[in-house]
Amino acid sequence: MGTLGGAGLAAAAGRARTVGMEGDRLASQARSSGLPAGGATGESPGVDAPLLGGSGSSALLQAQVLDLDEDEDDLEVFSKDASLMDMNSFSPMMPTSPLSMINQVKFEDEPDLKDLFITVDEPESHVTTIETFITYRIITKTSRGEFDSSEFEVRRRYQDFLWLKGKLEEAHPTLIIPPLPEKFIVKGMVERFNDDFIETRRKALQKFLNRIADHPTLTFNEDFKVFLTAQAWELSSHKKQGPGLLSRMGQTVRAVALSMRGVKSRPEEFMEMNNFIEIFSQKINLIDKISQRIYKEEREYSDEMREYGPIHLLWSASEEDLADTLKGVASCIDKCCKATEKRMSGLSEALLPVVHEYVLYSEMLMGVMKRRDQIQAELDSKVEALMYKKADADLCLATWESFLASQTDLHMEETSEDKPEAH
Repeated sequence: MGTLGGAGLAAAAGRARTVGMEGDRLASQARSSGLPAGGATGESPGVDAPLLGGSGSSALLQAQVLDLDEDEDDLEVFSKDASLMDMNSFSPMMPTSPLSMINQVKFEDEPDLKDLFITVDEPESHVTTIETFITYRIITKTSRGEFDSSEFEVRRRYQDFLWLKGKLEEAHPTLIIPPLPEKFIVKGMVERFNDDFIETRRKALQKFLNRIADHPTLTFNEDFKVFLTAQAWELSSHKKQGPGLLSRMGQTVRAVALSMRGVKSRPEEFMEMNNFIEIFSQKINLIDKISQRIYKEEREYSDEMREYGPIHLLWSASEEDLADTLKGVASCIDKCCKATEKRMSGLSEALLPVVHEYVLYSEMLMGVMKRRDQIQAELDSKVEALMYKKADADLCLATWESFLASQTDLHMEETSEDKPEAH
């Protein structure tokens, strides 16, 4: 188990077909300074890690599509050949995907062929006397031999996705499971079961499943297969096969006890890793809050400005001498409203979801580190218990040997007393 890759504080960006002249200029500067083209990691920035520095950064960001679905390999936090970046620096050479926060294990010997395709669509509302919820249709197409058919169609609700995420974390405690959208969104953003909310969640759930499908380890998880193929009653029956309530309570109590006990000697690499994640989480949460506040203020500004245009038009009708001027002001206000709407659209589509996804990944990373500490605490506890048992065994053995020695001496004394004295 290695360390956690530290790059990943910049906004996420996917592949771009051309880097442009700015990228060539920065690359030539890097070569002239004796650095590899890809920075400290030795990887070429190319289209996988676009350069975000220099005067052409805004043009590059516009030319590149922010997409977190492509080329996501292994999400294991314990990988090889990794190092933490300087936590106090923001390098323009950083990769810009949330998955660049961690090291990705690439299986070069395996062909890059996708054999599992998942689509989430057709949200459907269900109203009962107890609750109201949404189910989504999940269509799975595959060519894998372990599946009984090549195509499956099931319906799942959000609680089923939570169950799958929990089972993946239980089966793979040291892997970073892709994050799910929150059950409750930020108050005031959109209403629950609003069409926009449902569509946003549908996209996020599809992204969640496809990330698992593209993961070299999680994709072969048995619970994931059941989730994709089992009908509702079969899935319900499968859920009941897990540990009972008392067993789960025992596991929870043991985990709490281990967390309270803490880790006696955490390795230095994990100390650095944990410190980096905490600092990163604080910073990205702050950025997320600031971004949300900027968006809210922009929305309020746009709503107010939208009222001024009609007011100036009405005013121009009663002021003949100022009519042209007032109409011109109204036209300028209308253009400002359109520009503001365009800027807000860019924020809501390209910035806010990406930054918030970093927040979700930082929470997942902290969860992984917490589970790692629990595993180490459990190991330390067992090693300590084994040492106590060994000490008790050694004490028993020493006592037994002492007893045998005393019995031997006593026997020898009795034997010597029974012998007749020689004359």
